Amino acid sequence: MDTAVKKFNHVNYLWDNDKANALGDDQVALFLYRSNILGADLRITNYGGGNTSCKTIEKDPLTNSNVEVMWVKGSGGDIGTLTRAGIAGLYTDRLRDLKKVYGGLEDEDRMVRLFDHCIYDLDSKAPSIDTPLHGLLPFAHIDHLHPDALIAVAAAADSEKVTKEIWGDTMGWVPWQRPGFDLGLQLEKCLADNPGIRGIVLGSHGLFTWGDTSYECYINSLEVIEMASEYIEKKIAEKGSVFGGQKVQSLPKEARLEKAAQIMPLLRGLCSSEKRMIGHFSDSDVVMEYINSNDLERLAPMGTSCPDHFLRTKIQPLVLTLDPNEDLSDSDAILKKLEPAFEAYRAEYKNYYEICKKSNSPAMRDPNPVIIIYPGVGMFSFSKDKQTTRVASEFYINAINVMRGAEAITAYTSLPRQEAFDIEYWLLEEAKLSRMPKEAALSRKVALVTGAGGGIGKAIADKLAANGANVVLTDINEQALIEANATYKRDVSTYAVCDVTNIDSIASAYKKAVIEFGGVDIIVHSAGLAISKSIEDTTEKDWNILQSILVKGQFDLAKQFTEIVRKQGLGGDYIAIASKNGLVAGPNNVAYGTAKAAQQHMVRLLAAELAKDKVRVNTVNPDGVIVGSKIWEGAWAEGRAKANGITVEELPAFYAKRNLLNEIITPDDIATGVFALVGLLDKSTGNIINVDGGMANAFVR
Repeated sequence: MDTAVKKFNHVNYLWDNDKANALGDDQVALFLYRSNILGADLRITNYGGGNTSCKTIEKDPLTNSNVEVMWVKGSGGDIGTLTRAGIAGLYTDRLRDLKKVYGGLEDEDRMVRLFDHCIYDLDSKAPSIDTPLHGLLPFAHIDHLHPDALIAVAAAADSEKVTKEIWGDTMGWVPWQRPGFDLGLQLEKCLADNPGIRGIVLGSHGLFTWGDTSYECYINSLEVIEMASEYIEKKIAEKGSVFGGQKVQSLPKEARLEKAAQIMPLLRGLCSSEKRMIGHFSDSDVVMEYINSNDLERLAPMGTSCPDHFLRTKIQPLVLTLDPNEDLSDSDAILKKLEPAFEAYRAEYKNYYEICKKSNSPAMRDPNPVIIIYPGVGMFSFSKDKQTTRVASEFYINAINVMRGAEAITAYTSLPRQEAFDIEYWLLEEAKLSRMPKEAALSRKVALVTGAGGGIGKAIADKLAANGANVVLTDINEQALIEANATYKRDVSTYAVCDVTNIDSIASAYKKAVIEFGGVDIIVHSAGLAISKSIEDTTEKDWNILQSILVKGQFDLAKQFTEIVRKQGLGGDYIAIASKNGLVAGPNNVAYGTAKAAQQHMVRLLAAELAKDKVRVNTVNPDGVIVGSKIWEGAWAEGRAKANGITVEELPAFYAKRNLLNEIITPDDIATGVFALVGLLDKSTGNIINVDGGMANAFVR
């Protein structure tokens, strides 16, 4: 087998002989390896798109005879991250025997249920609707992919003719048909009518390619995609321009980000009329070329062609009519311009549903747009979580590439609305949605935590993220932030260096949060320091720094948060991490205790003022958090030890024994208190939760 490094210009050749050879003759492992490297290139297929398979000979556990088993990506999986747990193993002969009982197009849903009777591997993932497309073809290794270049060919006018022009007699072509058992029969027939072909183009859909080995299948897929890409590149060069040229001039990069930060909370609020959404922003060159073009007005309403695209992006985007140079500072005025556009989009979506629905169609889903286009500025997407909205953006970029290629070839064509509806509201698709795990308590929410580079702040961010929130970590120590941010999975967190004594630094942190996630719902002011000195030793500098970080920082954070909250119209939570020392008078604590008391009373004042905006403002009072708390790393520990007549080494035991429960208090305990306020006590505001093991002199009432 020739596995010399191949050269491709339009796809990434990622086959590593050493890695492949280490897998030996394990065909399933090689199929998974091929799947992962195919899924690593978004030009080949996007997250969750496409499926791959292989066929092996196995021992039947009931008869001990050799049987052919097909291993294929299961329902809802992603080939880029596919593992053994994400595939289904089916008896190939049983799958093919289903042809004897297939009753035609009206029988498609029943056929999917019958796949379970073909299961060989009892640990199989649920087989997807594409299972027969692999099973009815005889090849050992098969790829079903959605490369931009191939969908451009598949979605072009005269697609069959174009297929012949690119590949001659080496590729088959079948017209658009909804995925299912009958499409598998059409692929089988296409191969029988065209023996010796290397693959099949599916009209408006994608590509099937194959090979006798995993490597041969991989190379075949890449070569077919490369040929389509080169053909499109040549056509674009001949045409001289794409999308009819540019109608709108892009703003400079920083100006685009500023506009995005100003408008995203408004868009998020409008997109969240039924359920709260998380946002994503893209202004890549590919995006800007399309959204600024003369052809945007014609192409955007046509919608996407590939089912994988519109299932994630909705059938078409909302295009804003705002001028890119428009002043967005008057939020109320901009909102009045945006609301009619959203109302019209929702009405159009409802009309699409009413016209296309059938007697057994699921109820209409959220009619709000997923993709929003602002010419000159960029493209926004909004969905239930960051991964889903980022992937929606990526899929629409795939759709842009498809339109670009199809327009260069002949002309772009999209699916008829009824065909699109039948995919979007397919009962099998509804069943897949119903199997999704229940959302976590804080999913769809964005939390910004100050002092999150370590200690209590990091523990709070961890707790909020573990319960579904996106978290924005802020601190003055960038290295600590980098290390903290690295502990989260992709699409969960971001960070911003933030000095809470500087209003511009706070504004930059909020801007980062808004650009990354669309807005902010929860603020936890955990940043701080502690200074324990007698009044005669307390300097003006000591006093000012405590007031600046703890009190003024809390005020400036709240002031800027209020502006975002009012744009979103979704309410929110503001939590101050104060201290028992704000309630209890003690020696050597005048500056720190005063600042903490100010924080506590500011919470009450904010709670009274922001209640009309559905913002709950509460306090968590820690005490004795020694293990894992950053403030105990400095002079504060020495000061508290001196005030209590003990050594620094004795502090943990001292603090644990002095509370009523005799418990050691950890950063995670403080984080649990924060979660209680933002995740459970949704009708609590202006309150204080003491997380101190029980200090009688700190009881609030």
